Amino acid sequence: MTTATMLPTQPAELRRIIRAGEFAGVTSGLANGHVQANLAVLPRDLAFDFLLFCQRNPQPCPLLEVIEPGFVEPTFTAPGADISTDVPAYRIYENGEMVAELESVAEVWRDDLVSFLLGCSFSFEAALADCGIPLRHQEARSNVPMYITNIPTRPAGMFSGPMVVSMRPIPQAQIVRAVQVTSRFPDTHGAPIHIGDPDAIGIRDINAPEFGEAVEIRPGETPVFWACGVTPQAVALNCKPPLMITHAPGKMFITDRRDSRLRSHLIAGNHDTNYEDIVLDHDRRGSARSGPRPRRLSSAPRPHVIILGHPGPVVITTRDSTS
Repeated sequence: MTTATMLPTQPAELRRIIRAGEFAGVTSGLANGHVQANLAVLPRDLAFDFLLFCQRNPQPCPLLEVIEPGFVEPTFTAPGADISTDVPAYRIYENGEMVAELESVAEVWRDDLVSFLLGCSFSFEAALADCGIPLRHQEARSNVPMYITNIPTRPAGMFSGPMVVSMRPIPQAQIVRAVQVTSRFPDTHGAPIHIGDPDAIGIRDINAPEFGEAVEIRPGETPVFWACGVTPQAVALNCKPPLMITHAPGKMFITDRRDSRLRSHLIAGNHDTNYEDIVLDHDRRGSARSGPRPRRLSSAPRPHVIILGHPGPVVITTRDSTS
């Protein structure tokens, strides 16, 4: 089995190695500069409802490509690839139960299966690293932690359920920069969905993620949460479709698309664009949320920071050290 340190950097070569069964690990940090994708595969009779679900929930389920029924080649994101063999590991759900984890689903492929490729936050990690923002799961050579939250998704047809988020500990002095950087990648989840107190979004134990692996949160760091493309797997557990095939969490499909092609090039300060301020509000909540703009804002100085490409306001609050 090939180790991550021995892997090529070009997507086509990586997919060849994955297809040959020589690598089945986590893809964070691989093929830097290229877009990675979550995978969801459903029978055709459920495909429209799932497409509508993605359209109504663009932050956890940003659509990159939809492959026609029965076809396995993602001609837009990775011509020549095979979606049934080129993911390191797949999960098969039947009626809400995970029944298998396989390195290939070619032998169970059907003519009625429709594949959806969704943007992944691994795609903006190179941009975070370029800004000097640490990525603990990469330092530990582990998977990113992912949690099922109490944040509801907008239902469509039979599809409904809670949002899944990924978490990265960020030094407090670098949180604003992390928001700036990731907000420029709306097609790979964009700006954080929540910053701070995990309990506020239904995470009871930060050291017990439902998917991935727990990472250390060091003094001076704050947990920052992004919407996650594992959300369809939580939805599968909730609404129990007869069949859903997905990637195994953290083991993504690597596309040929450059992440720079998905990056928003809007310029901060352009008031003709759709933007929201980041508001720092020193209080005891220690969290951030997407939602309506508060009627009253803190008297604390407001930084001149603009979130671009984010579908709604983000309010960041930091824990008061005196409380």
